[in-house]
Amino acid sequence: MNPDDLQKLVTMTMPFGKHQGKLLADLPGNYLNWFAREGFPKGEIGRLLALMQEIDHNGLGDLLKPLRQPRP
Repeated sequence: MNPDDLQKLVTMTMPFGKHQGKLLADLPGNYLNWFAREGFPKGEIGRLLALMQEIDHNGLGDLLKPLRQPRP
């Protein structure tokens, strides 16, 4: 995992679908699990969705809290 990927989860938005425009870190677990069952998209978005699903599935969402705060 690239450490920059965690920052991307709290800054990038979902580019398509039911939750278009929502931050990747704010996507619901059932949506992420659907991708895990059906297959993640190719490319960076798929890699980030897979990472977010892993974080959500393992209850590690608190790791992203410090990254959400504005930087001075």
